[in-house]
Amino acid sequence: MAAPRWDLGPAREPLGLIRALQGFFSVFAFATLGGFQGSVSFHLSCAGSPNISVSAPFAYPFRLNLATFTPSLTALCNRTWARDVHLVGDFSSSAQFFVVVAVFSFLYSLGALLLYLGYLHLYRGAGGKLPLGDFLATAAFSFLWLVASSAWAKALTDVKASVAAPLPYCHPPAVICSRDTTTPMGTLNVSVVFGFLNLILWLGSSWFVFKETNFHTPPAPSTPSTM
Repeated sequence: MAAPRWDLGPAREPLGLIRALQGFFSVFAFATLGGFQGSVSFHLSCAGSPNISVSAPFAYPFRLNLATFTPSLTALCNRTWARDVHLVGDFSSSAQFFVVVAVFSFLYSLGALLLYLGYLHLYRGAGGKLPLGDFLATAAFSFLWLVASSAWAKALTDVKASVAAPLPYCHPPAVICSRDTTTPMGTLNVSVVFGFLNLILWLGSSWFVFKETNFHTPPAPSTPSTM
C-alpha cells in the first residue's frame, strides 16, 4: 500500500470539514439516546392510608413492557392489582436502529476523513472509483439518517405517551393514584434534533463528494499520438 501523504488542507475544505462535523454530531446523536435513564413514579393512597410511592425505571433501548412498578402493586391496596403493572410498548427497534446508524456514521466519517488527509492523491487518482464509492455510501447514509430519525421521532412520541399514562384500576376513594415525578426527556428531544442535523450534513456532503466523481468532472481526453 502506498505511503500516506499527510496534509491538513482537505480538513479546511468542505469535503473534509463536513466529514469532521458528521463524526462530531454522530457521537452526540448516540450519546444523548444511548445514555438515557429515567423513571416514572406515583403516590398511592388506599382507603385513607398513608401514601405509598411506587416507581418504574426505564432506559435505552426502551423496552417499556419490561419496566415494572416496584414495590409490587399486587401486595398493595387490598390486592387491587391481580398482577404486576408494566409500562406499555416496546420501542427498542427504533432506538437501536438510530444508535446503530449513528455509530456506523461516526466510523465511516472518521475513516473517510483519514482517507482525505493521508491518501487524497490515491482518492483522486483512482480513475473515479473511490469518489464514486464514497458518493454512493454518502447517499446511503443520508437515506439511513432519514429513516432512523423519523422512526425514532415517532417512537419518542409513543414513549412519552406511555410514560404519561395513568395507573390502571385506580378508583377513588378506595384507591387514589397521583403522579409523583417523571424524569424529563429533554436529552431525548435533543437526540432527535441531532438525528435530523446529521441528515442535513450527509445530504450536504453528498454534493461535495459528487463533485469529486467523473460524473461532475469527466477525465481529460487523452491527446492523440502523432505518427
